[in-house]
Amino acid sequence: MSVPAAFPANDPHNTMRASDADRDRVAEALREAYAEGRLDVEEHNERLDRTYQAKTLGELTPLLSDLPQRHTHTASPVPGPGGPIPTMPAEYAPGSSVTAVFAEQKRGGRWLVPSQTTAAAIFGQVTIDLREAVLTQREVVIVANAVFGSIEIKVPHGVVVRDEGTAVFGSRSGSDRNAAGDVPITPDSPVVVLRGIALFGEVSVRYPKPKKLGKFLGR
Repeated sequence: MSVPAAFPANDPHNTMRASDADRDRVAEALREAYAEGRLDVEEHNERLDRTYQAKTLGELTPLLSDLPQRHTHTASPVPGPGGPIPTMPAEYAPGSSVTAVFAEQKRGGRWLVPSQTTAAAIFGQVTIDLREAVLTQREVVIVANAVFGSIEIKVPHGVVVRDEGTAVFGSRSGSDRNAAGDVPITPDSPVVVLRGIALFGEVSVRYPKPKKLGKFLGR
């Protein structure tokens, strides 16, 4: 018994890391296909095992590629060279910005982090969540300017944060705390460089709390 072949190795989506939600959506689509008789017991079990072992979207894609379109809709398909692929992140152009003036703004979920992002909180609050994001290159820059406001950057374990910014009657914290967690830091680990100024404001970095009962109780 075989599973459809994966996309070509040069497909850029193949290397994107899969989230638990991606795997759950594929598993649900496989259960629907099995209930309709499109997969036998052996095929369903093998594909389900591969689903929960998958680390990247490229490993998930072939598990649904020979099923009707209505099954793959649970994986939020985007057309690819061999059919739909699961849950592609939102894209933002280099130099994109997140600004909060007397307001609150957030950027999070599945998104592609460009080479540089600018965040500005002026009497407001900005949250940039990188925990499910995909970095477009190993080192990205976030210019965080907090003026009488606050900017919080949520980072997964295994990402190194290097703060090169300035604080004037403000604070910048968290970039050197608990970076590794359960993920070892290596010379190839992704790096987020923080720049900008905290002027009567706060720029903080938050890593997930230690595992408890098998789950992250992240902030």
